[in-house]
Amino acid sequence: MHAHRDSLALSSGLAAYVERADLIWDPPATRAKGISLCYPRLVYIMFNRLFGIARNSGFVHPYQQGYIYQQRFSLVNIKLKWVKDRTLDAVVAGQRDLKAAGILVSIIYSSSECCVPIYHLSRHRGQLGLPGDLKLSTFIRRYPNIFIESCFLDSGGTPVPCFSLSPEALELHHKEINILQQCQSELRDRLCKLLMLTSDKVLPLQTIDQLKWDMGLPYDYQHSFIPDHPERFSYVRLPDDRVGLKLLVWDDKLTISELQRNSSLQQKAEDIKSGSLAFPVSFTRGFGLKRKCMEWLKEWQKLPYTSPYTDASHLDPRTDVSEKRIVGVFHELLHLTLHKQTERKNVSNLRRPLALPQKFTKAFERHPGVFYISKKSDTQTVVLREAYYGQEPVPNHPLVQIREELASLLKKGLLDMSKGVYKKHRDTNLVDGLKNEVCISDKTNQLSSKDKSDSMLYEYDSDSPLQRPC
Repeated sequence: MHAHRDSLALSSGLAAYVERADLIWDPPATRAKGISLCYPRLVYIMFNRLFGIARNSGFVHPYQQGYIYQQRFSLVNIKLKWVKDRTLDAVVAGQRDLKAAGILVSIIYSSSECCVPIYHLSRHRGQLGLPGDLKLSTFIRRYPNIFIESCFLDSGGTPVPCFSLSPEALELHHKEINILQQCQSELRDRLCKLLMLTSDKVLPLQTIDQLKWDMGLPYDYQHSFIPDHPERFSYVRLPDDRVGLKLLVWDDKLTISELQRNSSLQQKAEDIKSGSLAFPVSFTRGFGLKRKCMEWLKEWQKLPYTSPYTDASHLDPRTDVSEKRIVGVFHELLHLTLHKQTERKNVSNLRRPLALPQKFTKAFERHPGVFYISKKSDTQTVVLREAYYGQEPVPNHPLVQIREELASLLKKGLLDMSKGVYKKHRDTNLVDGLKNEVCISDKTNQLSSKDKSDSMLYEYDSDSPLQRPC
């Protein structure tokens, strides 16, 4: 009799537990009138309930309690809508042209020639991120206040456009070089932290190349930056025969994440003590977060925070705790960038180095209060919301200020170009380039057949042809 009564009590308790669980785990289509139970799910719930009783009774070893606590939070199937944010879209809008112009300035400046032919610049097109239907010379000619055009004749008499830097661009680039020297230790720490996020403390150079502009590394960092820190970095050969950069020294001082660093200002005292740090969250005006989603987000924020610099191999990737760790990794990664943003494709190949599960970038869509995905410029850019007050990153890095000056030059060049200010100067430059041929005319006699064909191709590589033939 007592056993039967205990059995009924247990059944009713489980039924009540399942009824509450239905609100989260069961899709509406599977709910029936009353209480809907399926045997596998009932066993799963009983297993977790028994472990919860065992944990509370002290049966489980205290060092295992945190692990069991974490694994009980399975991944909740919540989908949040994407809402356009015009303010952050405006932040992203000018970044594509700014990046392309900044890289071209570095390429031309680092060249041994006083002006660089278009076919040399075209070899770096993949780094610029320009649309495939935009000709490189068309882009360069939009900004005659930055890039000065001239031309020369190759050995076959074919005119080849070439480009040098204007005095304004040279002055600005010299300022950037000085700032890079002043911020060298800070940039070194950024690169160290990036490598410390990985499981093997190593990344392929191609992966770092994709992030170097965002992180503020020099364009030629492999030659001008890495050799200055032989005690920190070393080039290694990877199993797939690529070259990688390996971190040689682990620095515990760098293992404090940005969220932990700001915890005293942003977090509650009890959350700091328990280790359940919450991410700063803000939404686009008019987002309209549903009550169910608000409750889930509130509970999700209370989950344990796993530092991106610690081993998380014990976490079950099917849990919300694991997802919170993924959010923490990219929260930290975006803080390592100057503009607190990067293109989504730049992190698509970081799954293995960062020990992330499949479809890890889904965390961006599931947490629109932490990240914003801008779809400007025919690509997806992930922006860290907390880093922006209005349209300005907080705080503003000295290199960002240099880039803002370059952006002002770009705007001025487009405006003056539309007014025809540079038309006369451009014609003069083309004639002078033909008369003098001081830049690289001697070297062009040694052009390969491929380079010559490229020269002929890029002679007309513009929507607006030359005003007069060379």
